[in-house]
Amino acid sequence: MNSTALQTQIDLAMKILTLTRRVLLSLLLLGGVCAWAEEAPDQFIRRLTTDLLDTVKNDASLKSGDVQRLSQLVDQKIMPHLNFQRMTAAAVGPAWRQASPEQRSRLQDEFKALLVRTYAGAVSQVKDQTVALKPLRSSPSDTEVLVRTEVRGGAEPVAIDYRVEKASDAPAGWRIYNMNVAGIWLVDTYRTQFGQEINAKGLDGLIAVLAERNKSGDRKSTRLNSSHITISYAVFCLK
Repeated sequence: MNSTALQTQIDLAMKILTLTRRVLLSLLLLGGVCAWAEEAPDQFIRRLTTDLLDTVKNDASLKSGDVQRLSQLVDQKIMPHLNFQRMTAAAVGPAWRQASPEQRSRLQDEFKALLVRTYAGAVSQVKDQTVALKPLRSSPSDTEVLVRTEVRGGAEPVAIDYRVEKASDAPAGWRIYNMNVAGIWLVDTYRTQFGQEINAKGLDGLIAVLAERNKSGDRKSTRLNSSHITISYAVFCLK
């Protein structure tokens, strides 16, 4: 066999090897996606919350309340797992149906910023918390499920419930659309507050109020009460 033919065979072998590696990698990635897609809703919540707690515990800037770093964490690890449009629409209430596309976009942006600033102070409380699942009451055909958890490691265990929906385009096949801490639902709490602003000033007035609160960064301007502080633990499982 001459050198040209030998080189041709070597080139062909390398192409086959490269193609094989790519196929195997694709199968592994696909397998990972399928495994996530088939993930049970309670296991999805356990994995997500545990990952968040571990991230915060090992990031000094997060524990110090760095809002910019926290916003990055929200974008990277939380937003892909939330149906945030549904959450914002429910918090705004009936007025959402009359909102223009621009108003809806502004409302989502300002609501997200409000939550990030509210939760920034709570992150510093993360220490040795762990997440325990309560028995799941659902069937495989359910498209919406209530996942009940308990965060342990603080003075007292904290019960946190998550309402999740099936979503074919979600990374794990599920998205969160509401959270409950000690009987207080996040979306319902903000719906009451937002409703008061809408009744007094309309949608644009609500957007302006949220924007001002976020711009000022003044904790008092967010009108937080004990229910807001308690709710703040839901996203990062704090106590």
